[in-house]
Amino acid sequence: MTHADFLESPFPAAVALDGDLSGPSRFVNRELSWLGFNWRVLEEAENPRVPLLERLRFLSISATNLDEFYTVRVAGLRELAHEGTLTPSMDGLSPVEQLALIDTNARSLMARQQKVFSALTGEMEAAGISILSREALTADDKTYLEDVFLNQVFPVLSPLAIDPAHPFPFLPNEGFALALQLERASDKRPLRAMLPVPHQIDRFIALPNKGNHRFLPLEDLLLEHLGSLFPGYKVKGHCAFRILRDSDLELEDEAEDLVREFETALKRRRRGEVVRMKLSTNAPPALKKMIMGELHVTEDEVVEVDGLIGASDLSELVLEDRPDLLWPSFTPRVPERVLDHDGDMFAAIRQKDMLLHHPYETFDMVVRFLAQAARDPDVVAIKQTLYRTSTRSPIVEALCEAAEEGKSVTAFVELKARFDEAANIRQSRRLERAGAHVVYGFINYKTHAKISTVVRREGERLVTYTHYGTGNYHPITARVYTDLSLFTCDAALGRDATKVFNYLSGYAQPETLENLAISPLTLKPRLLKLIAAEAEHAKNGKPAEIWAKMNSLIEEDVIDALYNASQAGVKISLVIRGICGLRPGIKGLSDNIRVKSIVGRFLEHSRIVCFGNGSGLPHKKARVFMSSADWMGRNLNRRVETLVEITNNTVKAQIVSQIMAANLHDVAQSWVMGSDGAFTRDEVPEGTFAFNCHRFFMENPSLSGRGSAGASDVPKLTHTEEEPSGN
Repeated sequence: MTHADFLESPFPAAVALDGDLSGPSRFVNRELSWLGFNWRVLEEAENPRVPLLERLRFLSISATNLDEFYTVRVAGLRELAHEGTLTPSMDGLSPVEQLALIDTNARSLMARQQKVFSALTGEMEAAGISILSREALTADDKTYLEDVFLNQVFPVLSPLAIDPAHPFPFLPNEGFALALQLERASDKRPLRAMLPVPHQIDRFIALPNKGNHRFLPLEDLLLEHLGSLFPGYKVKGHCAFRILRDSDLELEDEAEDLVREFETALKRRRRGEVVRMKLSTNAPPALKKMIMGELHVTEDEVVEVDGLIGASDLSELVLEDRPDLLWPSFTPRVPERVLDHDGDMFAAIRQKDMLLHHPYETFDMVVRFLAQAARDPDVVAIKQTLYRTSTRSPIVEALCEAAEEGKSVTAFVELKARFDEAANIRQSRRLERAGAHVVYGFINYKTHAKISTVVRREGERLVTYTHYGTGNYHPITARVYTDLSLFTCDAALGRDATKVFNYLSGYAQPETLENLAISPLTLKPRLLKLIAAEAEHAKNGKPAEIWAKMNSLIEEDVIDALYNASQAGVKISLVIRGICGLRPGIKGLSDNIRVKSIVGRFLEHSRIVCFGNGSGLPHKKARVFMSSADWMGRNLNRRVETLVEITNNTVKAQIVSQIMAANLHDVAQSWVMGSDGAFTRDEVPEGTFAFNCHRFFMENPSLSGRGSAGASDVPKLTHTEEEPSGN
């Protein structure tokens, strides 16, 4: 099937919905939709087309995702339920009803994780990677582990007796421990104890390589050496357990010092209530009762695990020295146009707007943009938003260097970036020491927009070079997240960016923006207006089409606008990686809407929306936008976000006919959403080709980054570029 065949294929037949099309049943529950996404992640761990250790990585990711879901979303619902809140979700469920459905679904998911782990360990064993039990250790292994224990583990351990003089110790979020029933050999006196498993040490201890890789879980090493930790005692029973705590932050609205308030809140978060506890099966009843009582955990908050507790740690076993079991290596491209200008980012941008598609084009170009600005004597000012950054951030390094060189540097640091609050406080203090102005934005809104401006003196005028992104300024996640970076020296986009920065630093709402809409002010109204305009085109008999790509869609007003557009005859194709509260393919409501999710080698993260503008898609008259915002209430109403209209024809063609077309054409990594909210893997008949958009992007350069070779036609999607199913 060619690209054209795909775009012209009919939408699936719509089904009737039992219930009021204007009532809550027109929506899918947010929490269950998210769990559905994590099921898709887990199913990639069972996908035979995925290399073995990458499947192990998917299993680890699904466990990490679920942990965060409990510490944030479930914790919030639990608090609402305890307060007796009856306010329903948009699909009509109370907090108590949602918690019951989540519990059933999540328990099934966790049980499936253990089955997948068991299957993967068998395949790993055959491939020469073994996870050993204590019973499988040889005498030589025990001698080696004795040295490891004494020199690398023992100094970090804190064995803790539990009695009236030694109260039950505090365990932080994600704390993992062994609970022990001991008996003193001399007089049979019982003792209960706890041994926290230190997170500072690798979860899996590597044993000497005997032609293959062998690992022993750290908790097994501890059990093997309990005699050294509790001399004179015998072990009568033991179990392992791991807890998750409520990790949401509560801040004082009237805080005089926002940084200090965050530091205090972070300390409170460590002591949040336990929302879930995993416990090894067949735990001694007395130990289980003691742990539950001390942690104030109820039976419905306990998950018994027959297998590995803490599957998120399996990422340690994704071994770089086994490339045969990993994705084939891939080196991100440097755009040809940047090479043509000998690495000079400003010269490349001056030639014309340039859109980079990460990770296929290297994120190093974003770093180079700022590093070059820091050292350029003609640069007078830099402004930059920072939501998430890496520990040793080259972005922060460049900003500090620029400030130390005497340039005016303003960094807009978001302290409310969940789980990165402490790191962002450290980065902000470092920037202040270097002489940068640090602004923390709004107390009530998160600043999630990704904007950077560099003001450069060129002759008698000042030129503003601007970067708009869909992803964070984070070089580590940029290796696996698909995102867009727009570089431009268009004066209008530069003015728009400057007005947003003034809004963040001085609360000055911009009266007019030329090619930009921002939340919480104009982004949602702009989206609703654009969707309504497309519906009018359909009513007037013109071609009407919307393509959109994002992580999540749950904003009620936007969903209803899409329903209205569908009823008017607009063809709507959505690529939504995670949560989707819209029901596609329902008669009289969403006949003309189809939804797919792509889960594959890279994590889809870019946000794009294209409107046919009376000419259908793809078409040069289309209106094309890139954004930092998902279509969620928090993004459109409670965050500072950007929606950038693309005016450069080459960049528009790149987004519509290359990026979006390939996403819509993908079969190899795609799941199709049904009207019931469930996703099913796209069917690939045996022996046929399954187009893989990630492979396509790895093999074909982005259109706007082409250099002296010229911007040739967008590569055609033909059989020669497709991936055989089963390979």
